[in-house]
Amino acid sequence: MEKIRVSKLLSELGLCSRREADSYIEQGLVTVDDQVVTELGTRAFRHQKIALRSGAQKQQAARVTLILNKPVGYISHFDDEQQYKPAASLITPENYYQAFDPKRNARFNTRGLAPAGRLDIDSSGLLVLTQDGRIAKLLIGEDSPIEKEYLVRVSGSLSKTGMSSLQHGLSLDEKPLKPAKVSWQNEDQLRFVLREGRKRQIRRMCELVGLEVLGLKRIRIGQLPLGSLPVGQWRYLGSSERF
Repeated sequence: MEKIRVSKLLSELGLCSRREADSYIEQGLVTVDDQVVTELGTRAFRHQKIALRSGAQKQQAARVTLILNKPVGYISHFDDEQQYKPAASLITPENYYQAFDPKRNARFNTRGLAPAGRLDIDSSGLLVLTQDGRIAKLLIGEDSPIEKEYLVRVSGSLSKTGMSSLQHGLSLDEKPLKPAKVSWQNEDQLRFVLREGRKRQIRRMCELVGLEVLGLKRIRIGQLPLGSLPVGQWRYLGSSERF
């Protein structure tokens, strides 16, 4: 049986990201069979007991996860060339949605805050930003089980075979797409529920069946709805909320 890097095992167990694991190992906050390990690259067998010490758990508890209602015109990730405004620039005390949690302070250390998933510049709606590698892995990992729901306003006509193709049968970049839930909400708006997030996936899917996307809004990630959060404002993920 082959030994595996402890950082990878921690990530697979959902205890933290691999980057976080390396940091915890350097700080002496990881144990293998109750023995502290401090050397990066340490390996262990899958059957061994891998755990985080209380210091790592306290660091995780201090990390924040935010919900933002992203407007059109902002990109989800930082732009190295500074051509577009990143969604994170909206995370200011002035844009805090105080009504959700009036007692919470809108000021915090934003270091390490990053979007967990993409929402392109022409799309709006629910965007999660987090300092917690566990949440990032859950939402954007290759095998993430989390559904994302969108309302998509379109123009053009859709055949019966077009609808079935949207639900299952299309490919992007020569790779088949996973099955999707697609249905009409009204005469010009579709509802998409996906378990993957290829680049501009919904827009490209619609193009393949002869539709043009006029507007796209993400309204749910997993069990978390966008709700009444105003456009351009943000709030903390509630302590009892789960994806």
